[in-house]
Amino acid sequence: MLFKSVLFVLNPISGDIEKEGLEQKITAYCMEHGREASFFHTSGQNDLAALRQHLQQHQPEAVFAAGGDGTVSLVAEDLTGTDTLLGILPLGSGNGLSKDLQIPQDPELALRLIWEHEVRVIDTLRVGGHFSAHLADLGFNALVVERFTSGDTRGPGAYVRIAMQEYLSYEPAEFVVETDHESFKGKAFMLTVANANTFGSNVVINPDRRMDDGQFEICVIEPFPAAAAPGILYRLYTDSFDASVYTHRLSCRWARVWVPGQTEALVQIDGEPMSLPTPIYIEIIPRSLRVLTPVPAEHI
Repeated sequence: MLFKSVLFVLNPISGDIEKEGLEQKITAYCMEHGREASFFHTSGQNDLAALRQHLQQHQPEAVFAAGGDGTVSLVAEDLTGTDTLLGILPLGSGNGLSKDLQIPQDPELALRLIWEHEVRVIDTLRVGGHFSAHLADLGFNALVVERFTSGDTRGPGAYVRIAMQEYLSYEPAEFVVETDHESFKGKAFMLTVANANTFGSNVVINPDRRMDDGQFEICVIEPFPAAAAPGILYRLYTDSFDASVYTHRLSCRWARVWVPGQTEALVQIDGEPMSLPTPIYIEIIPRSLRVLTPVPAEHI
């Protein structure tokens, strides 16, 4: 699809990637390929509203999220339900959605999407009224993400260190899940609401499922003995989530989640932790986001 005007939404603090001279490189690359580049910088203050106003005023044909999962989710939320194309320039620590869409993790290679791409229309989610383009969860990972985002250190090493610390004292909570097809009640180590396959850490929580099939999965990891942890971790890195007796998935178009005895629950949505009132209602918004993805090799 041919487009001329491209807005790059830059997060100056995402990941560990040096951004000195990035705008100049992007501008030169776009000029070389007949595109007009402009820039919007996030500040952490009212970014969603400010970006929405900017888009209304300037109306670019494509918007590239240049940052991590939080930046991608911010841009995707503003573009959902519109004809404007989402591009991703992965500059974060995890870059989960870009990995699921097979977008190169080298930013220079990802820039090729401005002129060599195909358009894929994917589903999005609403989790407790909040937008999600990728993954959300409750339980252990939500707790780790909360600790990680409030800390001073970024990168996979910091995440792993926090996860190991929290695992030693973590107590699984009781959950009640109701969906349009089936239900679950019991303790869970974590519940993942998955419109995609893989966390930014390369853990495959929802293998062999599509982002454009009009449904999502609730991936349940039940409490497990310490001796089973290595096996579960191995399966999460080898596309074999369903092989464990401690894991299963519920496929659905909507779901409600309760935590008995609690009026709020900690949830992470696309890498952002928040407390939401329960019950948490989750629904799929089918084919609502147009994304630039690489051209499959067999089509080149």
